[in-house]
Amino acid sequence: MLTSAATLAFLRDVRLFESFDELDLAALAVHMRERPLRRNQILFREGDAGDEIFIVRRGTMLISKAVTGKVEQVLVRVEPGDFFGEMSLLDGSPRSATAQAESEAELLVLGRDGLQALTETNPRGAAAFFQAMVQVFIERLRRSTLQVAEATRWGLEATGLDVEAR
Repeated sequence: MLTSAATLAFLRDVRLFESFDELDLAALAVHMRERPLRRNQILFREGDAGDEIFIVRRGTMLISKAVTGKVEQVLVRVEPGDFFGEMSLLDGSPRSATAQAESEAELLVLGRDGLQALTETNPRGAAAFFQAMVQVFIERLRRSTLQVAEATRWGLEATGLDVEAR
């Protein structure tokens, strides 16, 4: 249960919660817990079961994906105020990447059980959370679409095809 003034002040600055009012934010914080990590500690590996979202309060996390064998590609560096793990929170699917602490880190954790409790006790706060998640998914989908288009263009150029010809 995280309802200290410092925690609420931190959450107020997290983009995911910018549309929350004070009561909804406090209702959400009640269902969160802290998770400290040592430098280089693996939080979870690609394929692990999961049902939590993580918000970086302090430190930096690396999210990576296995490319081939033991080769990992870092996809993103997650800084304080950013979050990850939302897909498994919402659908219970296995983790799609590996999360490792780049430095000593402190995370705030919201599990599916906490989200369910928020839904039952504070429907308005839960609605704000789900609306914020939809916005995040839309932004990430748009970014992914642009990346696929760019990768396709590079692939076509590499084959020598004239991508400007119509």
